[in-house]
Amino acid sequence: MSKLRILHLVGSAQNDFYCNLSRLYAQDCLTGIADQLLYDFEIAYITPDLLWRFPPSLSSEDIAITKPMSLFKAIEFLTARNIDLVLPQMFCIPGMTHYRSLLDLLKIPYIGNTPDIMAITAHKARAKAIVAAAGVKVPRGEILRSGDIPTIKPPAVVKPASSDNSLGVTLVKDATEYETALKTGFEYAKEVIVEEYIELGREVRCGIIVKDGELVGLPLEEYLVNSHKPIRNYADKLQQGDDGNLYLTAKDNIKAWIVNTHDPITQKVQEMAKKCHQALGCRHYSLFDFRIDPNGEPWFLEAGLYCSFAPKSVISSMAKATGIPLNELLIIAINETLG
Repeated sequence: MSKLRILHLVGSAQNDFYCNLSRLYAQDCLTGIADQLLYDFEIAYITPDLLWRFPPSLSSEDIAITKPMSLFKAIEFLTARNIDLVLPQMFCIPGMTHYRSLLDLLKIPYIGNTPDIMAITAHKARAKAIVAAAGVKVPRGEILRSGDIPTIKPPAVVKPASSDNSLGVTLVKDATEYETALKTGFEYAKEVIVEEYIELGREVRCGIIVKDGELVGLPLEEYLVNSHKPIRNYADKLQQGDDGNLYLTAKDNIKAWIVNTHDPITQKVQEMAKKCHQALGCRHYSLFDFRIDPNGEPWFLEAGLYCSFAPKSVISSMAKATGIPLNELLIIAINETLG
């Protein structure tokens, strides 16, 4: 069997935060699936100035000495490399949409969801509307733009309509807190969602993978929330070290853990997640956050259609817990992508 030439599409066309986040996961992936018998790996690294680099590794030193090139030159380079498959690892909106569209134009297959699906799920209100129409419970909410007044009575959650990693999310317990919460939310997006707070409960994430054309529900990952900490925030997921690099904080078995598959909530959430996957038109894999109310009912919060195929990626962790090691997970995705 000839080796597959896989391109890791890394970086961000938006800002340094997403650039560093992408590099964090991509580096972990390159280390975790470094099977030189099966794959030849290449890297495309995009920076917020929209320039491309094709470094031999994601070390700061290799990136610094690699000559940057324009989009036109990058397309010339890419088409000459005969790439078999792309693994997109960009988390910014352009990375999820424009760059995947470019791959479609170049007719280079890639693992993961298409740009139209990524655009829909990047906007939390649109994703909620679609899954709600499919019969999935969602918290009642409203979209606000600058100058709008919230009508939902607290407690309520205020969050940017299109931002990840819990950036700009605030729990409002009293109407007097709305002004500050909205100001925070608008720092990250032009639209803000205000939605009813779903009482605890629990908070879980459910991953779905497609294997041989069938939807497979993975074990749930649960997150530490309680009366003292009723919602998750940015610090629960990422932190910046003294070296300026980002580090994952949600993988310590204290803030997050895999739920026993015999837990009765598992099947209920997996059924909801499969409905979300089908309603949104996902392919290859999907990932959804749910709030479980005190009656044990799951409520859809948002979709996060990412998998970097890094050992610390959520879907990778879930798959490992069900006996699917990382390399097998990648092969399943490759088979679905290439048919």
